[in-house]
Amino acid sequence: MVAPITPEKTSNKSLSHLMRNLVLIEAEEVKPMLWAAAYFFFLLFSFYLLRPVREAMGIAKGADKLPWLMTATMLIMLLANPLYSLVVSRMCRRRFIPLICHFFAFNLLLFFLLFQYLPQHGGVNLGYAFYVWISIFNLFVVSVFWSLMTDIFNQDQGKRLFGVISVGGTLGAILGAATTEALSRGSWGIRLEPSSLMLIALLGLECAVFFMLKLARHFGLTPTGQKNREPSPDFKAGLQQIMSSRYLQMICIYILLFTITSTLLYLSQGEIVARDFNNPAERTAAFARIDLWGNIITLIFQLFITSRLMRGMGVASVLLILPALTLIGFGALSIWPVFSTLAVIQVVRRGLHYAVDRPAREILYIPLGAEVKYKSKPFIDTFIYRGGDFLGAWIPALLGMFAIPVGIAALATASVWLGASRWLGNLLDQDSP
Repeated sequence: MVAPITPEKTSNKSLSHLMRNLVLIEAEEVKPMLWAAAYFFFLLFSFYLLRPVREAMGIAKGADKLPWLMTATMLIMLLANPLYSLVVSRMCRRRFIPLICHFFAFNLLLFFLLFQYLPQHGGVNLGYAFYVWISIFNLFVVSVFWSLMTDIFNQDQGKRLFGVISVGGTLGAILGAATTEALSRGSWGIRLEPSSLMLIALLGLECAVFFMLKLARHFGLTPTGQKNREPSPDFKAGLQQIMSSRYLQMICIYILLFTITSTLLYLSQGEIVARDFNNPAERTAAFARIDLWGNIITLIFQLFITSRLMRGMGVASVLLILPALTLIGFGALSIWPVFSTLAVIQVVRRGLHYAVDRPAREILYIPLGAEVKYKSKPFIDTFIYRGGDFLGAWIPALLGMFAIPVGIAALATASVWLGASRWLGNLLDQDSP
């Protein structure tokens, strides 16, 4: 006898069908996807709590100090990468990924104590040190997160799930930015000093470790490692892979050009905010507002567009979107160099970067081996990324010597980036890796 179809069963079936259509996920993928999203949520919650603090500290003595801070960050990154490769070469994934989060959490505790107890809260120099440190922290923890995602999910899952997993990070970023803005202004009846936010961020990192370990157990990552899936003991292997692969070299060029354009836009942001807002609290709130709305736009794209865009257009075509938008944005900013124009460009660009460009970029690594994912990729995501910051930071000074407008250089760089994106897409289509 066939059981009657009740309204409740019909409703549950309709809801399930709706979720399948919205998220494009299989039943067995739900738990690991949610754990990955939670892992990313706490990473970005921690970072976005502190990002507006970093921005305000970076321009405390003027936006002209930013190029020097970016240069210092690149030099520290040059030293940090070999140390990271040594750790990765001597530990399995199950051990070194949590260790990285614990290390940065301990650093946050040290910064909190220094800001609290040094005379004048450490002064501007401690603020600059924190700026450099958090720039390194962000790139390493996020790069290692995506290394793990490209390792445990296959290419089809990446196209369907990476956008949804990114939702976790976006929600964390929204909550982090909103929390910082509210606590900086005292909107919730509590007003906290920037250093106090570091303790909240520390707890967020430890929560990220908890969900990373749940993923590790689900996919069988053990403390003793898996011989065929772990990075080799050769700490130079990641750099050697880049030197021998045109595919990885084109990814380096793509990241470099993305970062140069981002830095040129970032420097414009620093100048405009420093000009239009008078005190650190107003500047911190302005930066947090841009972060908040950028992440709201990101969330909308991740929920409704990213998965379908990946499967419909393909990764190669998706890689063209952000360079094209950047080209349009620089054109608009050269005509209307005001905060409202800057805010719109930053919000839309960040939204598309985190919702569409970043997941597409991570899919590029899925077919590659552990050496690339845990050694080459972090090098690209950190040193090459900060190398782009360095070039972008000093381009305006160099152009000024020859009386060349920065806007023209920004438009030219965005155009070259668009061409490089097409070339990288062609390599992907040819199954070059």
